[in-house]
Amino acid sequence: MKSKKNLTRFTYENAAFEGWRLCISRGGNTFTKYFPDKKFGSAKKSLDSAEVALVQIKLILENGTKVKGKPSPATVKKAEKLLAKL
Repeated sequence: MKSKKNLTRFTYENAAFEGWRLCISRGGNTFTKYFPDKKFGSAKKSLDSAEVALVQIKLILENGTKVKGKPSPATVKKAEKLLAKL
């Protein structure tokens, strides 16, 4: 599988982690979450979960309030809470 925008595939022969990493930056804030194949059952399922999370996080960041063009602290907290819940 190939990496996509904001989603990177990690596959290493000698490492314990195989899966997808979601990473998105807005206004100086970076949001990162790992979706391991082991937890989700397969590479396809972990990718599907990462894509759903990416859509949700983009909605929060686009529709949240902004202060001087950057996401407000409340919006940042809401995005971080979403990622922690997944």
